[in-house]
Amino acid sequence: MIVRVRRQESPESEPFWQAFDYGSCGRQTVAKVLDELNYRDDLFDVERTPARRIRWERSCMQMMCGACAIVINGWPGLACSEFVDTDALPELVLEPLTKFPVVSDLVVDRSCIAEHLKQAEVFLGERGDVDPRELGRQYEVAKCLKCGLCLEVCPNYTGPDGTFFGAPLANEAYLWHSSGASRADELRDQYRLHFARGCSKSLACRDICPVGMPTLSSIGYMNRA
Repeated sequence: MIVRVRRQESPESEPFWQAFDYGSCGRQTVAKVLDELNYRDDLFDVERTPARRIRWERSCMQMMCGACAIVINGWPGLACSEFVDTDALPELVLEPLTKFPVVSDLVVDRSCIAEHLKQAEVFLGERGDVDPRELGRQYEVAKCLKCGLCLEVCPNYTGPDGTFFGAPLANEAYLWHSSGASRADELRDQYRLHFARGCSKSLACRDICPVGMPTLSSIGYMNRA
């Protein structure tokens, strides 16, 4: 199997493609493939040109942190949970997420997710009485990894500089509003401004979520509010 990686030395440099011979090792996660390449004593591309290690992010390797989100054969996913058959797949193409600034190789800057939530101030205020009927859904929504996959596939999210903040804002607003937050009016205003006005309801965010968050339920709750 050939592993083709879209590489970039720094945010200011031009991207380029580099291919590596991985061989045939059965069914592996994409994370395992990247680790195996980087663990070689010396890394060479298919033209036998020396190459530096491939830069990518990871932490838990158990679908709990979202750090390893990349584009795999044209589709966003977590490297730790996406499997490939190295015996049957002729080529594996790896790219960084496209909706965020590239730091280096497969590493992108997703700090805008937290910055958007800070800008909307969805977490301010005091929690009040929680409707027991919402506890199960709150637990599921709180699993959000902030991995950015939902924003990568969202047709309405244009990047860090836009006013549409995407599914993370909708889910965070739901968490606080359904907790009886003291700033309920402000939460609804922020939801209207940074989500409801820009969402075309493609539901790509719901379908791509690696932890299966009930984003549609969050949207429905906030729309009713």
